Amino acid sequence: MEEPIRIEFDQSRKGAFAFDGEAVIGECEYVIDEEGVWEIVHTGVREAYGGQGIAKKLVLCLITEARRQGVKIRPICSYAKKVMIGNDEFKDVCVE
Repeated sequence: MEEPIRIEFDQSRKGAFAFDGEAVIGECEYVIDEEGVWEIVHTGVREAYGGQGIAKKLVLCLITEARRQGVKIRPICSYAKKVMIGNDEFKDVCVE
């Protein structure tokens, strides 16, 4: 049986990462601004894994962790903006 794609948050690497076995096949990375806001600067998934919803799972992983830590997120990359901006589900954590 095939292992499912695994999504993990890694605070030391400032991001959420998708794994197929041991291979990193996607990432959603952030930087921390001077106010402590996480700015999502990049979300990407390897081409062979496209269309499986992995990018959204990566963004959602960061949102879950930000909520847990009481941190706000500013989506900078186009994909994170598409997911978060104007979505009431994320208004508690999203700053524009």
